[in-house]
Amino acid sequence: MENIGIIIETDNGKIKETNFGMITLARDNKAETETELFAFVMDADVKVLKEDLESFGITKIVDISLAKEQQNNPVVRAKALINVIKEFNINTLFGLSTAMGKDLLPRIAAMLDAPLVMDCINVDLEQNFAKTSQYSGKTIATIKLSGDVLLFGIRPNTVAPVNIQIKTQTLAEMLKFDGEEFVSSSLRVVKSGETDKNININLAEADVIIAGGRGIQNRENFVILSQCAEKLNAAVGASRVAVDSGWVPYSMQVGQTGEKVSPKVYIACGISGSIQHFAGMKTSGIVIAINIDENAAIMSNCDYYVKADALNIILELTKLFNNG
Repeated sequence: MENIGIIIETDNGKIKETNFGMITLARDNKAETETELFAFVMDADVKVLKEDLESFGITKIVDISLAKEQQNNPVVRAKALINVIKEFNINTLFGLSTAMGKDLLPRIAAMLDAPLVMDCINVDLEQNFAKTSQYSGKTIATIKLSGDVLLFGIRPNTVAPVNIQIKTQTLAEMLKFDGEEFVSSSLRVVKSGETDKNININLAEADVIIAGGRGIQNRENFVILSQCAEKLNAAVGASRVAVDSGWVPYSMQVGQTGEKVSPKVYIACGISGSIQHFAGMKTSGIVIAINIDENAAIMSNCDYYVKADALNIILELTKLFNNG
């Protein structure tokens, strides 16, 4: 019997859309009569999420309750998940390669002494293979894992979500796991709160990204990108130059040493397109470049480009959206 566990990420009590692609990938690896799909929920009311999880083929939903003062502690969350893995005999654990996943999955792997591949773009559980990009995105590595429990961090937006037909839908069993006894003596959360609204903390999960580079010129001009992004319901990203110049925080950096993103649309504004930046956004759906230099590297790595000052184009776009 194979049991696949899936860490569900939520936002304001709702399932993040990027979870559904991960569930689809797990379901595609599921043998009809031999595998159970477990959804692990720690941050929301499972009754509210039940219908959506069922529609993607989840067969068991585990509600993991943590003490209120421990809910933001990654060590406690990892300990709780490890005990859930053992209690329900989980052979494979899926999570997203997001900020939360990058915090939790390596901790779990270390505690279990289990193999982990992060930023996967595909997984084959029949062969225990994972595919992930290597060497600044120049090649795709196929990695074979072995062990009692295998862990995979899935790159958001790389798998299209596909729900199941109603006639094949199975009602998920609701399960409860009491994790309130877990504590951490090594790590204590001192303070938590909302991030500045101008800082997009879900960059890896965005469907549309507007990213700025050297051509944006200064911190103030990134406000222009933010205003346009708001109209498009998009995230704002940045090149390393913009981050190193102190215009925006590191959390907005896209590239080899920043966030790896796979949006449906990526708009590169005033970005030259170094290989390090390209490594972070090469799996985007449609790439649109705006640059005054038609010989910039980004121009040969895009689907459409505009030879113009990116600030002028973004300002005009924002005006169009405001008038529309």
